Amino acid sequence: MTTLRKLALTVLATLTLSLVAIAPASAYAPVDIVHTERVQVGPYAMTVGFSTWPIRAMKSLDFTFLPEGGIADKTGTFRIAGPAYRTWKRNAPLVRHPRKRDSWGLDILAINDPGDYSFLFALDGPLGHGEGTLDGIHVLDQPGPPLPLSWTIASLPLLGLIAFLAVAWRRTRPARQPLPL
Repeated sequence: MTTLRKLALTVLATLTLSLVAIAPASAYAPVDIVHTERVQVGPYAMTVGFSTWPIRAMKSLDFTFLPEGGIADKTGTFRIAGPAYRTWKRNAPLVRHPRKRDSWGLDILAINDPGDYSFLFALDGPLGHGEGTLDGIHVLDQPGPPLPLSWTIASLPLLGLIAFLAVAWRRTRPARQPLPL
């Protein structure tokens, strides 16, 4: 009987420790909204949140879209218009933000080109259909040095390794060495 009790206690302790260990892994990092803009989408007031402000090209950030009264009884679409999205004609459905489940949003989106952008929204809900535009979202140049310079500097160690291997290969010439018997 004591062996069975020890086994049950061991299994219970293992399960408890496993659940305690995986709890932090299942937690998600919160979305820090540092700037918000208000837009009127027909009869609905919507708050658009940005995780980085000012926005810079080629830098990932989160967008959140929260209509007044929540998202429970509403559906909607959005479209981004601007220099990097000239050909994006289709409206994308507004979906829950993966880390901020009480609002719609985009997770880690990077806008590729600097310039002025607009978010175009269409919402359907208990007050009917509404459309609205958030204009004047200015995206600055990308942070850091230009991409060709960055790639050139980053490739120097690889080029040095290739040169080292070529010199080592020429000095040893493994194909011309006699096979030791």
